Amino acid sequence: MFGFKKINVADNERVLLFRKNRFEKILTPGDYSVLDLSDQVSVFRYDITKAELNHHLGRFLITAYQKSLGEDVISFDIKEHQVGIVYLDGKVFDILPPNTFKIYWNIAVKVEVTIIDISENFNIEHKLLGPLILNENNGMGIKVLKKISYVEVPDNHMGLLTIDGKLSKLLKPGNYGYWMFNRNIKVQNLDCRLQTMEISGQEILTKDRVSLRINLSASYKIADTEKVATLLKNHTEFLYREFQLALRKVVGTRTLDSILEDKDVVNQVVEERIKSKALNYGLDILDVGVKDIILPGDMKSILNQVVEAQKCAEANLIKRREETQATRSLHNTAKVMEGNETLMRLKELEVLERVTGKIDHMTVYNGLEGVMKDMVKITGNIPS
Repeated sequence: MFGFKKINVADNERVLLFRKNRFEKILTPGDYSVLDLSDQVSVFRYDITKAELNHHLGRFLITAYQKSLGEDVISFDIKEHQVGIVYLDGKVFDILPPNTFKIYWNIAVKVEVTIIDISENFNIEHKLLGPLILNENNGMGIKVLKKISYVEVPDNHMGLLTIDGKLSKLLKPGNYGYWMFNRNIKVQNLDCRLQTMEISGQEILTKDRVSLRINLSASYKIADTEKVATLLKNHTEFLYREFQLALRKVVGTRTLDSILEDKDVVNQVVEERIKSKALNYGLDILDVGVKDIILPGDMKSILNQVVEAQKCAEANLIKRREETQATRSLHNTAKVMEGNETLMRLKELEVLERVTGKIDHMTVYNGLEGVMKDMVKITGNIPS
């Protein structure tokens, strides 16, 4: 019909009707013919299964036409110290940050918004973390991670909660969530398990100016997390530097011979030097050990020659000592046999036994008496 504008509204739709840029009414499902002589009628069509109502005059419409909009449209005004959690049919749908104004259709979907004051209490209750973070089916993950700080503290770790640059509290193992609005929140995890550190390739001059390359290994654990967090920027860098300085102090005041003679003294002195200082910063040094002491090539060759000469001297000394002992034993045996014909004869038989054991065959003259008297003669007069 001439001058009329036909409008069809589906069951899942609502239409905001404006005439001369002034709100007139909401059109519910049905067919309409609206008089529009000068093309002054405008309509805004909305799918009410999608709860949010977006309009550039939204706040004004709620203020000026709340009665005309009725209960089908609800609004929420989130203040600067508040956060809103939007529920659609009882399920978490969105998070409204501070200073937010939202309008929703409350027809096809039941809309509820829980408003939380975060001016003082900014932590998220554990029962709310599940729907916000852990439930992958609600589609909230990406949106939420931009609005809250979520952290998991593993077993044998400790979390350090820092708010606006100040350490607030220590977090035990578990999962935690905090609202990110109006404050800067950071959580750092510290590993409280036994840890090892390798101080490798340290080139150090000994007292007698021999260059050594030393590899040191140490084990430690965090004893006081609050001290570590407040007093040290990076505790691993601190320990590494302290071990370097202690190692140079110990090696630089000792000769090569004293270091090689007792490597444990390096371990003990380094540990004693570091342990008390590290404990003041919340770190407990449990063990320190030198893994390798590497000499330069020419010094290694010289040292090998020295060791070889020492071992040759020791072997020669042992040989002379054994020879002296054998001579002394022979002398004692001779003194015992002196004047004792029976022992003398037994010794002759012993020698005869050893000699005959090395001969394949022999020719004997004068029978057994020839064997006994002629083959072995120790003295000139052998009794018959």
